Amino acid sequence: MNGQVRGVQLARLLGQWHALPGRRRSPDYAALAGSVRGLLADGRLPLGVRLPAERELAEALRISRTTVTAAYRHLRETGHLASRRGAGSWTMLPGNHRVASTGLWTPLDDREMLDLGVAALAAPPQLLSAAQAATEDLPRYLSGAGYHPTGIIELREAVADAYTARGLPTSADQIMVTSGTQHALDLVLRLALTPGGTVLVESPTYPNALAALAGRRARITTHGLAADAGWEPDLLLGSLRQTRPKLAYLIPEFQNPTGHLMPASLREHVVAAAHAVGTDLIIDESFVDLAMDGTEVPPPVATYDRHSRVVSIGGMSKPYWGGLRIGWVRASAPQVQRLAAVRVGVDMASPVLDQLVAVHLLADAEAIVADRRVQLAVQRDALLGALAHRLPEWRVTVPRGGVTLWAELDGPVSSALARAAEEVGVRLAPGPRFGLDGTLERFLRLPFTLPAADLVEAVGRIAAIRYDLDRTGRQRWRETTVIA
Repeated sequence: MNGQVRGVQLARLLGQWHALPGRRRSPDYAALAGSVRGLLADGRLPLGVRLPAERELAEALRISRTTVTAAYRHLRETGHLASRRGAGSWTMLPGNHRVASTGLWTPLDDREMLDLGVAALAAPPQLLSAAQAATEDLPRYLSGAGYHPTGIIELREAVADAYTARGLPTSADQIMVTSGTQHALDLVLRLALTPGGTVLVESPTYPNALAALAGRRARITTHGLAADAGWEPDLLLGSLRQTRPKLAYLIPEFQNPTGHLMPASLREHVVAAAHAVGTDLIIDESFVDLAMDGTEVPPPVATYDRHSRVVSIGGMSKPYWGGLRIGWVRASAPQVQRLAAVRVGVDMASPVLDQLVAVHLLADAEAIVADRRVQLAVQRDALLGALAHRLPEWRVTVPRGGVTLWAELDGPVSSALARAAEEVGVRLAPGPRFGLDGTLERFLRLPFTLPAADLVEAVGRIAAIRYDLDRTGRQRWRETTVIA
């Protein structure tokens, strides 16, 4: 059970439930039940959460209790609600349907495939010169064993300096270099989470984080993000206080996949609430460098931490190149040493040569990141223009950074669309991959990391199959195995 949602909170999520298109001739109870089902399908209302009592919701919506009673009964009949006398009613899906978010897929070596499943850029031109400079630095390390469990000092200092420049004073002792951000997350989970421990995540969220949590046998609870506004402060803070999870995994900068940016005030309140209930925060900063349109990024979440409750993770994959498997953890110095002790049972250390390449790229970070932001803004706008022209029924909130759009489709067809798109040479990451239990079928993540011409071509192919989708037979599913 994910806790309880209050009447005023559910009323806020429902919004103008009684005035939705096509609902005016429906009974009020049917419209209310349909809106609740919509929240479940979108992932904004978690599964296993207890709904408010009938009287409480009726007062919050200013309708009769009879209407709420009928709506709850209708939801039970359709399999979206389970009730027990004297205990309340909990959200569910018909038949306890579940879709696991497991597995990563590796793109096939198919040059004709337009891959919109991976949200990562090709390498910057500066990578080659950085690699050449790194080989010149390598000889001074060759006389040693080459094992540096926390990372070479040059890279730890460079990462620490970047945090300090963002307003968060950091020393090299607070940095641990890892083999990518996913590896950083895995190490933190190994240290901080016991099997069966509760973890709060956003919905939707990064699929590989869900896979890592499943690998640790975590008990996952969710906070549903609004498609247009992101985090609901009352609901997020309420979830922390009610469920009191061991960990919370959040992506505050240009959230993957929605692109939302968490405001500074909420960051401060989340840290305070986490400390009050004994929750440690894992903050994924993978996209923090990729602000666009002059957007000012709030201070790091760890800025508000006074009790070593915040562990920040990040890496080189998104602003630089995914093939350079360099990530890091920022935590207190004692936590870094404990992580190093955990790490030696996994992979000992990151490659020295790769770390030296990262040092040279970070030395040129200002120019590289500036170019990336310009490139991404052009590609984002090309994708937005193609969607507006070819698929105007889809709704998209324009992100102010990151690399992805979160598109609300014109129907619950995300998985079917992804299957059909494979047949026309487009690989998609359907909405359910970013959530739990088969929800998010009305959403699709669309990264704008390909060249603009490829994005326009991909949208054209998607539009062509979308309009025939309802009339075609079931296509053979070619199971993909990764989303990045």
